[in-house]
Parts: sequence; structure tokens; C-alpha cells
Amino acid sequence: MSDQQLRKRLSDDRLIHIAIELTTQKDFDLLMEYIIDEAMELTHCDGGTIYSLEEDHLYFQNMITKSRGFRRSRRLGEIDLPPVALSSGAISAICAREKKRINIEDIYVSKEYDFSGPLRYDALNGYHTTSMLVLPMEDDKGHVIGVLQLLNAMEEDGTVIPFSEDYEQTVYAMTSLAAVSMNNHRLTQEIYDILHSFVKVMATAIDTRSPYNANHTRSMVRYAKRFLDWLDETNHPLRFPEEQVDPFLMSVWLHDVGKLVIPLEVMDKPDRLGTHTEPLMHKIEVAILMERLRMAERPQEKEDSLAEISYLEEARALILEKNGAGFLPDPVLEHFREMGAHKVLTSTGEQAPLLNDEELHCMLIQKGTLTDEERGIMQSHVVHTARMLAQMKFSRNYAKVPEWAGGHHEFLNGTGYPNHLMKEQLPMQVRLLTIIDIYDALTAEDRPYKPPMPAEKALGILRSMVEEGKIDGELLDLFETSGAWRKDVT
Repeated sequence: MSDQQLRKRLSDDRLIHIAIELTTQKDFDLLMEYIIDEAMELTHCDGGTIYSLEEDHLYFQNMITKSRGFRRSRRLGEIDLPPVALSSGAISAICAREKKRINIEDIYVSKEYDFSGPLRYDALNGYHTTSMLVLPMEDDKGHVIGVLQLLNAMEEDGTVIPFSEDYEQTVYAMTSLAAVSMNNHRLTQEIYDILHSFVKVMATAIDTRSPYNANHTRSMVRYAKRFLDWLDETNHPLRFPEEQVDPFLMSVWLHDVGKLVIPLEVMDKPDRLGTHTEPLMHKIEVAILMERLRMAERPQEKEDSLAEISYLEEARALILEKNGAGFLPDPVLEHFREMGAHKVLTSTGEQAPLLNDEELHCMLIQKGTLTDEERGIMQSHVVHTARMLAQMKFSRNYAKVPEWAGGHHEFLNGTGYPNHLMKEQLPMQVRLLTIIDIYDALTAEDRPYKPPMPAEKALGILRSMVEEGKIDGELLDLFETSGAWRKDVT
């Protein structure tokens, strides 16, 4: 085998290796560095520059001169040269603009192009550029994404020679493959960015739809990211594989997407009566006025009217006091049942219950602000979340996002909802999301129906839920130890 054949064989083998590297390297800057290093190695040249095309300018990505020990990278902030406009006469601009391969044997002899840039570089640095190879980096659609410029091909003994046609073809094939690969990476990144932007827009829409839920999702993402970082930093056995981190965070962003279809009068209900408060207060005010009118028309019934007015005023005060209370004891509930049986005068002089069926139903809520029916509507948001996300195409690493996002109200003992799943059916991602969701719900400062709970008390409630068999004790211990729950950590 001749030297030429051997060198060609080595170039082909190297190109295969490069092709593999190009399909696996996803970092654009590192990929550009790899391309220039391999191109210089293939052609055995002394210098090179690789540019990326961004809009109508070429930006210096990497510059290398081996004989001077010179190596600069845009990635590391080591290049402060201005970009080259495509409209200029620079040889790199012509190459990109015309998609033209340019192979110059000696730039000091050639009159075809403007070599003022390389000549100025030579004068300033005591260098001598002779041969030059400038190649457009074209993808499979013919789009130029950059330019590779190589200087001074050399023999083994260091003698500068022209760039051979064989090497020009080989390097051009490599740059084309690199361009396709980088374009695919860019397209993938654009799709990734669009998806994440969409997810954040949806999360923002969910949270801002209700002034009482404005920070919930972002707070949960913050807690989740801190916790995953802690698992990684401590090299904990339960740390998430890298390919699961972003899908999990996406499931956190999307876990409440089903709330988009929950009526605001349910989701934003600040107290037991909700929209019934104003009509009930009006009814009591009318009843009091009717009793005053009765006194005027029938003085003999004055004492009865005064007693009724006193009762109504006390009832109104009690209703307003207990309407937003967190918990109502049984004696208070019994008092409201009596109000439901008590008759008051209406504006027509007829009698009606002080608390009608709907009002009484609301005031008999022992804990929280939602009736059983309203709670069912509110809980249905997880069903809507799963259904809505099922309409999206989540593939590969993201395939579990709908399952994780839709399972955050399930408990290990099967008492959660909507599917009453058991421990063995709930992956770690769902268990963690559940803990974070409950913690933020307990400590949130923007809920209309309760003040924020101190962190220690919230963690205590979570520990009691572990004892009840509802949530994962090991994960809760880790979450607490990590400090990811602290609000004062940035």
C-alpha cells in the first residue's frame, strides 16, 4: 500500500469516527471545536478559523495557529474580534455568500480575492500565510451555517504545501456532515425551547387565571429543582438519571394544567358561602327592615319584632364570623341547622327560611370552603390534566410526563384520587411531586381560605401523613434534610 493510499485510508477511517462523534455531540460550541481540530489534523495544516453564521454576519468561533501555540475560543470569551459582514469582500464572506469552495495555493500570488485580512494578520504577527482552504458548511437543504478556513497545509517535515484536492473533498464532506448534524441539533434545540416556552406559558396561564394561585407552580418547580440538585450533589442513590430531570420538572410545570377548565367560582372560592354571601346578607337586611315596618304598623307586636331583629343581627354576625373559619365545631353546625328552619319575612311579606337549602349546605361545611360537590369539581382537575396531556405527543424520555403530572393527588395507601392507586403503582417521581405539592399548598401565602402555615408545622403534617401510610417517608426525610423547602434560599 502506497503512502498516498495509506493516508487516504486513514482519512476514511477518521471520517467514520468523526461521523459518529458528530451525531453524539450535542453542544454546539464543543462541536465547532471538534470540527476545526479534526479538519486541521486531517489536512496536517498549521492554522485554522471556524465561523458560525448568525443572520448576516460570520462570528469567530475558534482560532488556532499551532506553530505559535495560539488557540482562542468564543465559548471561553477569548475572541473579541468583530463579526464579518456577509456583504464584505472578505474571503470567508464570499465563501458563505456564494456557497463556494475556495482553495488557494499562495495568497501572495493570487489576485482573485481580497486577502487584506490575512496579509494584515501576517504583518502584525510575523506570520506567513501561504496556502488556504475555505469551505462553506452546508446542510442537506443547502443552508450555510458556518465557514471553515484552514491555513498552510504541511508535509511531514513542515514544508508548506497546497491543500490537495483529496483533502479538500474529505474535509468538505466532513463539514457538510457537521452542518447537517449541527442543523439537527439546532432544530432539536428550537423544538425543545418551543416546548418549554409553551409549558411555561400554560403554567403562567393557570396561575394567573386565579389571583389566589399566582405562585404555586413556580414555587413547586423551585423546590423540585433544589431537591434534585441536592440529590445530585450528595451523589445519593435516589438521584434522578440525567435524562429524567427535565421530564420531571416538566411534569411539575404541567401538573395543574387541568385547572384551566375548573370554574373560577370553585377554584377561587374564598369562604363557605362564596357567591351566596351577598344575597344572604341582603335577605337578612330586608328581614330586619320588614320587622321594623311590622313594629310601625302593629305596635302590639313590638316585642316580638325586637326579639326577631336581635336574632337576625346575631345570626348575621355569626355567619360572617364563621363563613371564613378553617374549622367549625359540631355545636356551631347545629346552630346553622336551626337557622335553616327559622323563617324570616321577605319583601313581599311572605316567609322564607333564613338559610335556604344552598346556603345551609355551604354553612354546614365543617372544614375548608368547598362543598362535597365543589370539592369533586376541584379534584377533577387531575383527570383533566391527564386527558389534556394525553393529547400531546410526549415521546422517549418525556413519555411519562402525563402519568407523573396526573398522579400528584394519589396516596400510597390508595386513599388518593382520581384512580386510588396503591404504593406499587406510584413511581418515585409521583411520590415526590405529591410531597412538594402538599408542602406548597400548606405554606402558600396567596390562598384565600387560610393563612400560610409555618414550615415546621407543614413538615409535621407531612410526617403525620407518612404515619397514615399516605406519602413516602424516605423521600420526605430526604426532602426535609435537603433544605429545598426553605423559602429564603435562592
